[in-house]
Amino acid sequence: MPAHIRTMVTDAALTIPVRAGRLALGTWQGIYLIEHRDRPHRREIALHVVGS
Repeated sequence: MPAHIRTMVTDAALTIPVRAGRLALGTWQGIYLIEHRDRPHRREIALHVVGS
């Protein structure tokens, strides 16, 4: 049950616009990584760039 609630509250994917080589975030926006594990583990990040 707790895993299902965490999945609804947090996302596994994120789309971020980039303008002039910088993240186009609003004044109060930020990106945070939230871990729900007790022990450290390896993490892989996949980056896909679309556009010109």
